[in-house]
Amino acid sequence: MQAGTVKDHVLAGVRAAIIDLDGTMLDTVPDFQVAINGMRAEFDLAPISADAIKLMVGKGSENLIRTVLALDFDAAGVEQRFEHAMDAYQRHYLAVNGQFSTLYPDVEAGLAAMKAAGLRLACVTNKPIAFALPLLKQKKLDGYFEIVYGGDSLPQKKPHPMPLLQVCADFDLAPAKVVAIGDSSNDAQAARAAACPVLTVPYGYNHGHSIHDTDSDGIVNTLLEAAHFISMHNRPAY
Repeated sequence: MQAGTVKDHVLAGVRAAIIDLDGTMLDTVPDFQVAINGMRAEFDLAPISADAIKLMVGKGSENLIRTVLALDFDAAGVEQRFEHAMDAYQRHYLAVNGQFSTLYPDVEAGLAAMKAAGLRLACVTNKPIAFALPLLKQKKLDGYFEIVYGGDSLPQKKPHPMPLLQVCADFDLAPAKVVAIGDSSNDAQAARAAACPVLTVPYGYNHGHSIHDTDSDGIVNTLLEAAHFISMHNRPAY
């Protein structure tokens, strides 16, 4: 599927959107790089590149830190150092959270257009909630969302459907009326399992794989384009 295209009819009846954070609204890899390399320095390990980190993010902090440690240690060594590494990473991340991250094009315009069209908005991210909430506030995005769930807000995180189904229950909407928008297979798999329509963006991280290989209902270049498609499929017929 080409960017800027959406399957017919899948967005009909959509009344809400669930939007991912890292790689969808914000390029947060520069924050990750500072925090991860700060942690690695405490273990006397060499810094790693932003390109390497891009391949690791998206599956939650625990997976991220284990993957980073696995660059230098075997499985036993990773587990031996994991708790200390997580503490160090969280300390460094909280110190820089948002300072080096940047908004992708048309994010705020897209959110504003969705709100203006009457959509209810939720942010569902695998980032810990203690990182997600201050980041959204710092970037002045928090006011757009009725609900924010982090990777530790519920017993399961994406690609499990639980966070998406929880939003549907919170909004009292059937999954078919709640579109998920994200940058990775995690978002698409969670949406498919929840029976929500799903749109993906062609930028972001997606674990090093092309978003064109991900099973979604459409690829939108920006959140503003997503808002346009949602509105277009929900215009009243005269």
